[in-house]
Amino acid sequence: MSPPRGNKSPFSQLTQANITLIGMPGAGKSTVGELLASAINWAFLDSDRLIEKSEGSSLQELVDTHSYTYLRDIEQGILSTIGGQQQVIATGGSAVYSQQAIQHLHTMGPVIYLEISEATMLKRLQGQVGKNRGLAKPRDQSLHELYTERQALYGSAAHIAVCCDNKDASEVCKEIYHLLAETTH
Repeated sequence: MSPPRGNKSPFSQLTQANITLIGMPGAGKSTVGELLASAINWAFLDSDRLIEKSEGSSLQELVDTHSYTYLRDIEQGILSTIGGQQQVIATGGSAVYSQQAIQHLHTMGPVIYLEISEATMLKRLQGQVGKNRGLAKPRDQSLHELYTERQALYGSAAHIAVCCDNKDASEVCKEIYHLLAETTH
């Protein structure tokens, strides 16, 4: 994805900032984040990969060995200490459970909610749950319950929401670009 020609980049006004992506598992935070970071020549951080590196285990192993609350606590610690600038940060889906982490991310720049419908989430996660996805949720909580529980949290944590249903990562990146252009001018 390349920025539209002839427009002043909204990212030139965000030189001291980061862009954080939040949303349900399967929303495309990592895919969109990598593409967006590459397009604007910023660094990319994926909190899930930072957790795995820090803990020496996959997210699923952490949930299976410890608990979903353990994974959420580790995620809070990672997100609350991220520093730097000109980074696109893809959070884990459970980042919104930590007010401390969200407040910290707010101080670093826009927080963008990659919104998907429950049907899209279920389609994208089909066959992945309980294998290597590492969902930070109680074992007895259904994906429907998880989706319902998190919707309000994402909405209140985000500065901007982008609907990602029926869009590929490039389309979502272009929409983020245009939305940031509107909010920075």
